[in-house]
Amino acid sequence: MKTRRLGQSLEVSALGLGCMPMAGIGKGMYGAADDDESIATIHRAIDLGVTFFDTAEVYGPHRNEELLGNAIKGRRDGLVIATKFGFDFDETGFKGVDSSPDNPNIRSGSAISRRRFCRSAASSASALSPIRRSAAAS
Repeated sequence: MKTRRLGQSLEVSALGLGCMPMAGIGKGMYGAADDDESIATIHRAIDLGVTFFDTAEVYGPHRNEELLGNAIKGRRDGLVIATKFGFDFDETGFKGVDSSPDNPNIRSGSAISRRRFCRSAASSASALSPIRRSAAAS
């Protein structure tokens, strides 16, 4: 698999896997999501040399990060996960986008996503490489 450099030193596969449809988002475009098929797709991508996976806390919400974390359990080394944050949720779900510095989720969102991946993907936090995050467009 060819690779690409992002920034100064982050090396990823030239092909990445966008995982949004695996959370059941966009059923009209992608069809219904199936966890077993989604996990098999992620495993096959890894087997083919894909190291770059894209997700977001808003997909589900949180369901997609958890699914990806479960799928890469025991296979985390060398993978790069891009996730987006800056979304506003309440008990009913998605409320909107707030990527302002005043949003308390900007600081806690990164820690929460990391815990979600740690819990799902690795037996210990030391097995994880840094998770790269980008703020949602405001």
